[in-house]
Amino acid sequence: MGSPIQDKNGQVSFLKERLNMFLDVLDAIDPGDTDIEDIDRLIEMIDDLESKCREFKHRGM
Repeated sequence: MGSPIQDKNGQVSFLKERLNMFLDVLDAIDPGDTDIEDIDRLIEMIDDLESKCREFKHRGM
């Protein structure tokens, strides 16, 4: 793993990148072929993003 992102701009950039990745995955999903594992993965991605937001907030973002 890399070193923690301490500066506010770096944290915001990281969160934007992760959110864009989530949106790309969401756009690529075919509703007709989506199964429970796909939904679980989307929920996991959201949980990870939320966890990062909390982590950055505790660092003084």
